[in-house]
Amino acid sequence: MKIAAIIPARYESTRFRGKALAPICGKPMIQWVYDAARHCDFIDQVFIATDNEQIRAAAEAFGACVCMTAATHATGTDRVAEAAESLDTHIVINLQGDEPLIEPEAIRQAVTPLLKDSSIVLGTLKTRITDERDLGNPHVVKVVTDVSDCALYFSRSPIPFMNNTNSAAAAYRHIGLYVFRKDFLRTFTRLPQTALEQSENLEQLRALEHGYRIKVTTTSYQPIGVDTPDDIIRVENMLKNKK
Repeated sequence: MKIAAIIPARYESTRFRGKALAPICGKPMIQWVYDAARHCDFIDQVFIATDNEQIRAAAEAFGACVCMTAATHATGTDRVAEAAESLDTHIVINLQGDEPLIEPEAIRQAVTPLLKDSSIVLGTLKTRITDERDLGNPHVVKVVTDVSDCALYFSRSPIPFMNNTNSAAAAYRHIGLYVFRKDFLRTFTRLPQTALEQSENLEQLRALEHGYRIKVTTTSYQPIGVDTPDDIIRVENMLKNKK
């Protein structure tokens, strides 16, 4: 079964213009994500999908394969879907370009359920929330799942409700890495947007509202997304500490 990873990248960003090219320890941020995907021996192809010439030039300079896409896409998933149409692949991984510390093992964990169960059309990841401040942070997306680790709901609000400090239910953070069967990726982008999706500004709710199941695998990986220039400093400090 062929697997492709596609990293959507745009230059314009509401809070951090040009962040895909922001240098982190001497490399553009998007190169850290690309290199992580290249270290996954189960991935056959890795592409960067963009509509920006600066990103294309920078990506090709470090040896990346680039798919140029339309400038009209509303979401990264739409950009990934356009790039995937021309690829000979069965599974498409949508990797976020602002997760420079993404670990190859986390990517593997997200892909594995689709390799084991042909009925799963969409997979993603969750990790346990250990910092109570994240529960009330609308930029940290929370997820609750059923006993089979399929998503029940995603929200920017605290879920589940904790009625006491000894609650048996744990709170989980959603990690925005998606694994699609190629046929379903095409289907998903053609589904009409839904009310909950628009209310929460979370496109994965579109799949749930249209009756599709999302497998959510638990990982120990703790994401450090880059939304502002200050986040670059945090990531560089973490990389230096690892070294």
